[in-house]
Amino acid sequence: MKPPLSSSSSSSSVLRKPRHLSPYLFSLLAFIVFVAILYGEDVACVFNQQLQLGSDSPRYFTGPSSLVFGVEKKREKALPFAIGKTDPSCDIFSGRWVYDESRPLYEESDCPYIQPQLTCLEHGRPETNYQHWRWQPNGCDLPRFNATLMLETLRGKRMMFVGDSLNRGQYVSMVCLLHKLIPEDGKSMETFDSLTVFTAKEYNATIEFYWAPFILESNSDNAVIHRVSDRIVRKGSINKHGKHWKGVDIMVFNTYLWWMTGLKMKILRGSFDDEAKDIMELSTEDAYRMAMRSMLRWVRINMDRKKTRVFFTSMSPTHAK
Repeated sequence: MKPPLSSSSSSSSVLRKPRHLSPYLFSLLAFIVFVAILYGEDVACVFNQQLQLGSDSPRYFTGPSSLVFGVEKKREKALPFAIGKTDPSCDIFSGRWVYDESRPLYEESDCPYIQPQLTCLEHGRPETNYQHWRWQPNGCDLPRFNATLMLETLRGKRMMFVGDSLNRGQYVSMVCLLHKLIPEDGKSMETFDSLTVFTAKEYNATIEFYWAPFILESNSDNAVIHRVSDRIVRKGSINKHGKHWKGVDIMVFNTYLWWMTGLKMKILRGSFDDEAKDIMELSTEDAYRMAMRSMLRWVRINMDRKKTRVFFTSMSPTHAK
């Protein structure tokens, strides 16, 4: 048992003067607080990534045209919404295009959802060979598309494509692949400003497209009238569109061509409603990086990686010519 402290030692403890921070230490702490406030969101994201480097860490599948965000709990456990089985060690993004006589999976004339300006055969394209190509990974095979299985997989779920007209083409193709299995009174297509929704009523499922060519808010967000030569993107504005994406089970993002102006990008700091607008210019690379960080941050905060899948389609050839 320890002896009690003497009265003299107790008195000296009580009367001891508090120590003050040195000016140098105080300056260092003030600087750390300033940096934390200035870059707090980015620091939080980095810190969050470090915390998740365990079994729940996100998997990034990268290739020439796609990026997929998923969660790997155990290697033998299938990811959500995976259809069929493929060798997990196979890189599906490394491969070649092969000619397949069993294609196409749908005929242009059988799908009423294709925009008139994109109906190649109706506008006189003389050959149909372009419809027969499919992607063949090196060292493995992709499961053949099964429309019935896809609809069952989508039962009770929302699938959304977000981006520009290239992603709208992907959206329309998905609808064309599925719609023939659904009776006329069991499906609908509706447009609400920037959002277009195809509903498979019996399956309680929707396949949706949301027009957002820069992902962030911009002066090109009108889904019909968006040919703006002087493009302006608003910094930190992803929630303007993101509020319409919450609750989606499968998300497919794309953004690329609209950044390729050959000029510096104009970035708005503040609001489009401000009378005096604060606009700065960034290189295309820095502006694109800004949008990517915002998108990744939104995904981390708003998507449940144990239940959802998020895809990103990057570079793609233009369809203007």
